[in-house]
Amino acid sequence: MKKIPVEESVGHVLAHDITEIKPGRHKGPAFKKGDVIKEEDIPRLKDLGKNSIYIWEKKPGYLHENEAAARLADLAQGQGIERSEPVEGKINLMTGRSGLLKVDRERLTRLNQIEKVMMATRHNNTPVREGEQVAGTRVIPLIIQEEEIRTVEEKVGSEPLLKIKDFQEKRTAVITTGSEVFAGRIADKFTPIVREKLTCHGLQVIRTELAPDDREDIARRILTAIEEGAEMVVCTGGMSVDPDDLTPAAIAEISTEVITYGAPVLPGAMFMLAYREDIPLIGLPGCAMFSRTTVFDLILPRLAAGENITAREIAKLGHGGLCLGCEICRYPECGFGKGW
Repeated sequence: MKKIPVEESVGHVLAHDITEIKPGRHKGPAFKKGDVIKEEDIPRLKDLGKNSIYIWEKKPGYLHENEAAARLADLAQGQGIERSEPVEGKINLMTGRSGLLKVDRERLTRLNQIEKVMMATRHNNTPVREGEQVAGTRVIPLIIQEEEIRTVEEKVGSEPLLKIKDFQEKRTAVITTGSEVFAGRIADKFTPIVREKLTCHGLQVIRTELAPDDREDIARRILTAIEEGAEMVVCTGGMSVDPDDLTPAAIAEISTEVITYGAPVLPGAMFMLAYREDIPLIGLPGCAMFSRTTVFDLILPRLAAGENITAREIAKLGHGGLCLGCEICRYPECGFGKGW
């Protein structure tokens, strides 16, 4: 540190807090350690009784925390990500649009294993809306050698650690199965719930219909929906192991690949995902009608973003796959479904 007259402090980095006291009203820092002194700050510093201050001497090859944080933010900021100005050495990263947050977890860990730097993010594969904070980054010391930041940049690489994948406007069909619903004996309460979740993720619902518990009939309706342009088909109901629940068999019959029938998620154990070529075929169990948050809420954002999901990825959902059914649901701001 070096003591200099306040008139000569412009452009220097303050090495200590300067407290302002307003009796009966306020006591707190008027200037904080790490602030860069500006010309307009000089009168206020003098009002606070500071005719000289201690500053950090900036030397070649060293970066102020704000400069270093900007370099770290550069490593993180991918498509759809915006950033704040540095405040007290920290930069926040926010969403510039809605979509699916993608975090390169392996390279993020690599960064956080390096001393004197940090970056904290929200979970990978979290659905986000425009304007939400998704990360924050800073260096730990007030001043850091530029060579140390270069080392971080070399080890992490140039590909952004964060990005937002847009939800695609996939054309989607919803087929609600159940002979009791098809015959009009009970009201269809499934379709409105599914439709709302689909449209919230930017998907176009081009077709909804009811189907009886008949394997050939359900399969035929799925194929018809695809012929009419559906790029994803969601079948609801009839997903249990009861002999008259035939939706899984119908999906399997016309699929080219079954990813899973069953998921390590509660609610949602009877979930099914298959593909006919590149078209996702989804089987939703009854819990998606009764529970606010289920396996469907974990899978849908990724499908809406155009991602293919593997059996291994679904298996990984078991860690964190238990929804506690909180009275006030905070998903996705909770631990549910964070296994991938």
